[in-house]
Amino acid sequence: MSLTLPTASQPTVSKAQALSARWATSAVFFANGMVMATWVVRVPSVQGALQLSPATVGIALLGMSVGSLLAMPQTGHLAARYGTRRVTVTAGVLMMLALILPFLAPNLWLLFAALSLLGAGNGVMDVAMNAQGVAVERWLAKPVMSSFHAAYSLGNLAGAGLGSLLLGWHLGSVSHALLITLSMSAVVLLAGAKLLPKRADEPDREPEPDAPPEYAPSQAAPANSSSVNPSNPNTLIWMLGLLCFLGMMGEGSLGDWSGLYSKQVLSLSGAALGAAYTAFTLAMTVGRVFGDGWRSRYGDQRVVMTGALLSGAGLCAGLLTLNPSLMVLGSLVFGLGVANVVPVLYGTVGKVLAGHGIARVATIGYAGFLTGPPLIGFVSQLSSLRWGMTLIALSLLLVGLLTPRVYRRLSER
Repeated sequence: MSLTLPTASQPTVSKAQALSARWATSAVFFANGMVMATWVVRVPSVQGALQLSPATVGIALLGMSVGSLLAMPQTGHLAARYGTRRVTVTAGVLMMLALILPFLAPNLWLLFAALSLLGAGNGVMDVAMNAQGVAVERWLAKPVMSSFHAAYSLGNLAGAGLGSLLLGWHLGSVSHALLITLSMSAVVLLAGAKLLPKRADEPDREPEPDAPPEYAPSQAAPANSSSVNPSNPNTLIWMLGLLCFLGMMGEGSLGDWSGLYSKQVLSLSGAALGAAYTAFTLAMTVGRVFGDGWRSRYGDQRVVMTGALLSGAGLCAGLLTLNPSLMVLGSLVFGLGVANVVPVLYGTVGKVLAGHGIARVATIGYAGFLTGPPLIGFVSQLSSLRWGMTLIALSLLLVGLLTPRVYRRLSER
């Protein structure tokens, strides 16, 4: 039986549909960022309501990690069966509904269960919306993944700002969560109607006449190919997963430890404690806004390699002295450099390994996001917080050094 592929004259998805899907995908990323920021802002409220110690808060937060890591590997199968649009919308709405549950939990273990559900929804949504983003990028035949992650960062900033405002107005946690659940569910449902359908997820199509070679989808591998078989992880998945692991370890750890470093090592207080993290967050958002243009001009490999080396070197420079201004500057350079490392790697995975690859690489990367902060705490306990922070910089420098080899293996494939 032969397979007829869509041609450029008879595309499966029109350019107008792809453009609509781009903005819809951005809206979904924004909603995800809003929800995650809402939970983060309200963590102290939950801690106070349940009278939890810092140690028990850590146990509760582990529930979100467990839920994510259990759910993310299943997303590739779900997306293959139902399409990334349906999985993104379904997981998104479930995640919005799950946001309310932690604020209703009467004890630690029900809080753990509620956060596991929130983490599972976030994990599935994260993989599915990135896979949808890869499909949009493929049909547009130009880089757009960084703009999606910029939308997530903007959602984080908006959620944190709104949460702080509502805290100042003394709005209750449940009311706050309900407001975000209803508004962001509406965003996801409305945007979902414009996402690309299941048939557009498939990489089997002829490229547009003006598409750059790197955005021309390859023919699908045979059904028995180990490169797309989720039960047989291959070298490429583990190499790309390692880069994502190191990149997300650094990206996720700086926010957790920069405030403590500013207090304990730099002896800062008050508003100055958040200066380094604020510089990092704003620079990362700006970097993602411009990231797609850099990808078009310089290519994926150079953006990942240069960004990783820049971020590692910038943070190292900030850690060399006890000057708070240099630390803020180093954090800013770190955020600008690390901004596009993971988004570009996700785009690379999608082009080479499709949906199953994204699910598996994202799971490996997310493990770095989770294990990075405690690892840095362990190193700090053995030596000093400055050496622990240096580990963040070294993780990105290692990404920069490994990137040429990984992309060389991709080109050989």
